[in-house]
Amino acid sequence: MSTSNPSYKDLAIPHLKEVFEIIDTLLKEKNIPYYLIGANAISLEMLKKGIKPARATKDIDFAIMVSTMDEYEGLSAAIQEKGFEKLDAAWRFYHKKFDILIDLLPFGEIEERGTIGFNDRTTDLHVLGFKEVLEDTSEINLGEIKVRVPPLPGMIVLKLVAWSDRPEVRHNDLYDILRIIEHYNDLEFEKNMEQHFDAIPENEEFDNFKFSSRILGRKVRLYLDRSAELNERIRSVLDENTVTPEQSNIARNWAREKDWDLEYCVMLLNEFKTGIEEGEK
Repeated sequence: MSTSNPSYKDLAIPHLKEVFEIIDTLLKEKNIPYYLIGANAISLEMLKKGIKPARATKDIDFAIMVSTMDEYEGLSAAIQEKGFEKLDAAWRFYHKKFDILIDLLPFGEIEERGTIGFNDRTTDLHVLGFKEVLEDTSEINLGEIKVRVPPLPGMIVLKLVAWSDRPEVRHNDLYDILRIIEHYNDLEFEKNMEQHFDAIPENEEFDNFKFSSRILGRKVRLYLDRSAELNERIRSVLDENTVTPEQSNIARNWAREKDWDLEYCVMLLNEFKTGIEEGEK
């Protein structure tokens, strides 16, 4: 599989370059570290190996490390001066000319037990897992900007947390998790064969997706070991979705998406759970 440098054109989002340059410049001026998360971060990781995005999203998620709400409110005001409109969610902004949404998701010293309480809103923002996952970001060149993104196992953690907070509206999170499972072994084939050969069953036909799920679970264990609260949340979500196929919201979503059997989708979740129990070898 060829390796290439991703470009704005690869992400297929009009005006993405302009928006990135505005946000990157502003955050650097204010000395605020930031990370790209969400579907576009996943796409950039896959584009490194030539896998094109399955869906384009005009919702761009930035995790930003700030210390106080005053610091965040100052950034919010500066963003609005650049032509962005603040929406009902205190962390969401829209640029009408570019037709792009951005989420500025604060974490760090500003948070309390994985939650951000905004001064002028009744809705809290849950950022459980941000600190643990963003310890392991890597740098990707996007045009003239260097963007830091989490590894794909870390993105699964963030996606599971986000989906479990609002499962009724965050169906795309499950789609993104499944996409990672589908491509992970192709993306990391040589490493997987070298480091996780023991995860291949001796007396069964090789299944690429089951193998990927098992390895991803092993790598996710790293983040769960960093936080008791995160560990409890992820394990609880997985346990709730592996009781029976019929009761598994995740399996039902995947089955509809891929026209797979429910039992097979639960099997992928169980492989993921097994990998978590094993941890990295």
